[in-house]
Amino acid sequence: MPEEPGLADVIAEQGELLARLRAVVEAKDAENQVLRAELDAARERERRLELRLAELERRLRMDSSESERERRKDRRRGGQPGHPGRRLARDPDPGERKDADPPAQCRHCGAGLDGAAAAAPGWAQVVDVQVTKTVTEWTLPGLECPCCGTATVAGAPPGAYAGSVSYGPALNGAAVVLTGYGNVPPERAAHVMGMLLGVRVSAGWVDKASARLSRRLGQAGFDAAMCAALAAEPVLAADETPVNVLAPGAPAQAAGQEEEDPEDGGKTASGAPHVLVIRTPGERLTWLRALGSRRKEDVTAGVPALFTGFLITDGYRAYQQLLPRLAGVQQCCQHVIRRCRAVTKLGPGSLQSWAGDVISILREAHQAVEEARARGDTALDPEQLDKLRQRYDEAAAFGVTHNRLRDWHDGNHPGYTLGCWLQAYKEQVWLFTREFAVEWTSNSAERAVKGPKRHQAVSGYWHTLATLDRWCRIRSYLDSAANHGLSALNAIRAALEGKPWLPPLPALA
Repeated sequence: MPEEPGLADVIAEQGELLARLRAVVEAKDAENQVLRAELDAARERERRLELRLAELERRLRMDSSESERERRKDRRRGGQPGHPGRRLARDPDPGERKDADPPAQCRHCGAGLDGAAAAAPGWAQVVDVQVTKTVTEWTLPGLECPCCGTATVAGAPPGAYAGSVSYGPALNGAAVVLTGYGNVPPERAAHVMGMLLGVRVSAGWVDKASARLSRRLGQAGFDAAMCAALAAEPVLAADETPVNVLAPGAPAQAAGQEEEDPEDGGKTASGAPHVLVIRTPGERLTWLRALGSRRKEDVTAGVPALFTGFLITDGYRAYQQLLPRLAGVQQCCQHVIRRCRAVTKLGPGSLQSWAGDVISILREAHQAVEEARARGDTALDPEQLDKLRQRYDEAAAFGVTHNRLRDWHDGNHPGYTLGCWLQAYKEQVWLFTREFAVEWTSNSAERAVKGPKRHQAVSGYWHTLATLDRWCRIRSYLDSAANHGLSALNAIRAALEGKPWLPPLPALA
């Protein structure tokens, strides 16, 4: 018979089993902790992915209304009632008159009109141009010096070169307009000119036409004159846009890897080359500047150094550095409205309706200013202004309070960020209600920004900052000259002859 285990052996065995069980429990607890941590991490990733998905879906829903002025729901497309339109007007003194053949049959019953009595005639005009090639040869007289016998030949007139053949201002103008405004590459521009004008030119000459015009403008002091004229203006608008420049050693951002300014709605920032637009609200003067980057020092250097008036800008903080010498900064309310509209789409439900209230308040304020201007007033009724601003303050405070702790995939909720911005920059948002000379948007500058955007969309890039600067100078010259009644061809002709149009100098105090 086997010997039964004693009490000590039983206790030892139970203790061993208990220790093993405790080890198993501890291992399971550790495993559970790991699984719980992984589950929490997975839930956090899922939450962030859901937020990110919501943001991407919001961006996919965005259309041209997010980047352009919002169209009222009751506003029809096309010209609005009362708009004068731009239809062709009848020329009272046509260069040529011709008679058409009489009608053969009645337009009503179809009866023949042979031998019918004459009725009141109608008229039709055709406006066209005659494209003919002309060659002008200048005889350059020579005179022999009675003292030393040296023969001296007269110099060639502007645009011509002694002993050589050159193209005239009309062909130079066609090359500049095609490449600068038509956004046509030089090779294709040369081909189009050959087809349309019957003159075969080379792609190299087309490119040199722009370089020649830019050089003449630089020699005539166009940049300095434009800077002086803009500095004397009471109000200017500014905007900027990124561009692609294939320059040696260009930063990586030029290929599209841009940074973002969180206070500027995700607009391209820093390292990429940019075009800065400085424009008068009435668009009389337009100045485009080529910048190596959108860094604050580059942008502020692009604003005329002697300008001390009011500057209308978007939300980019670089312009705030100019406040010590400016009369004030007006934040573009159209940019504010776009940011508010984007926040209203975030939800949930009507929680972000406060941003829609801000839009309504700003539009009411603009309407009040327009009505006051029409009455000849120079200021808003203080009580009316106080009520509008109180509503604005309450809406912004609501946005801050109700979005302060709301989760977002990359930091603060856009509603919280916008609400804080509206509070911090409220005096600049409302400047137009105190200074009636200041427009409430920077739309004039934003319209000029479309030029480099369209050129880049068609041509893709500029080769160097020098060619970008050349393009900007020519666009500035032709845009401003056109707004002073000078056609592009006449402006180019004047510049090539050494007498370019220059902006009027400011009057002396």
